[in-house]
Amino acid sequence: MKKLRNKMGSVDFLLFCVIMLLVAIGVIMVYSASSYFAFYKFKGDSMYYLKRQGLWAIIGIFFMLFAINYDYHKLKKYTKILMIITTILLLVVFAFDERNGARRWIPLGPATFQPSEIAKYVIVLYLAKSIESKGEKMKSFMYGVIPYLLVAGFYAGLVYAEKNLSIATVIMMVTFFMLFVGGSKFHHLIAVVLPVMVAGMAAILMVDFRRKRFFNFTDPWQDAKGTGYQLIQSFLALGSGGIWGVGLGQSRQKCYYIPEPHNDFIFAVIGEELGLIGCTFIVILFGILIWRGIVTAVKANDTFGTLLATGITSVLAVQALINIAVVTGSIPVTGVPLPFISSGGSSLVVNMTAAGILLNISRQKGNA
Repeated sequence: MKKLRNKMGSVDFLLFCVIMLLVAIGVIMVYSASSYFAFYKFKGDSMYYLKRQGLWAIIGIFFMLFAINYDYHKLKKYTKILMIITTILLLVVFAFDERNGARRWIPLGPATFQPSEIAKYVIVLYLAKSIESKGEKMKSFMYGVIPYLLVAGFYAGLVYAEKNLSIATVIMMVTFFMLFVGGSKFHHLIAVVLPVMVAGMAAILMVDFRRKRFFNFTDPWQDAKGTGYQLIQSFLALGSGGIWGVGLGQSRQKCYYIPEPHNDFIFAVIGEELGLIGCTFIVILFGILIWRGIVTAVKANDTFGTLLATGITSVLAVQALINIAVVTGSIPVTGVPLPFISSGGSSLVVNMTAAGILLNISRQKGNA
């Protein structure tokens, strides 16, 4: 661990281990969940997604190590340029054809890039920098709430226009968390929750497929071959796994029952193959990650570090919570990947880079 040390101190070792363990589990489970699907889609190459996820994990480790050793305070001067670049990228996606009814990706040869993955962390960076500079003005509704909701709403709106309501929701939820930690008055935040919820419901009800998904999750068997199909297959996977699971690699639901099982519904495959024990272990890992993220935020040596750690931890926590809730049928089906575990190059690399920044903050605690 000498490479993870410098004069500022050492990283939060437990947090580092949890992140690496989640990434390792992700690579293994992506292979297990995708092998059957990949074998038939890519002419006998059952390891197609394993090779891709493994490569992205290696790239992610390099980015994470760089972020661990790069003073997070220096990020402040790049905030504006990152916001501009992110805005451009969010607009560029509309120049490409739809995939699965959405425009979220920029094709880069054999790979694709999803700008919304960057957008959620750029908002965190912007909020952390701006809130720190405002100080007591954060208690004002006009200066401490409205401007941030407008900026966050702008990026969430662009992401929503790509037909990615789930990440747009993550952006707005994380914004509320950061405003609360940053000093905004609770009743000011409550005053805007209702109209935001109304807007969110309108966004669901105005689009036919979202409306069907929203009402169908309460009884997916109403349309078992349509909108309820994916959730029913998820229930079958989780139920088949029982307590101990059917064994690693032995999932039946991954065999063209769950659509693209290595993506958003990979937790269902984990439940089938590793059982309740495996699912509980994953939940515990995310619980430790959130706990250590909160500790890092509390012990950060400045307001910027506290807010940045809060935002990064919130993004990972909200995404994990939504993904697991969707797979278990606790909330309507929506497309949010499970951080560090679901297949996806841009998601994995961006999340690992953000985790590196969180670890960098943990190095500098108590060194003000």
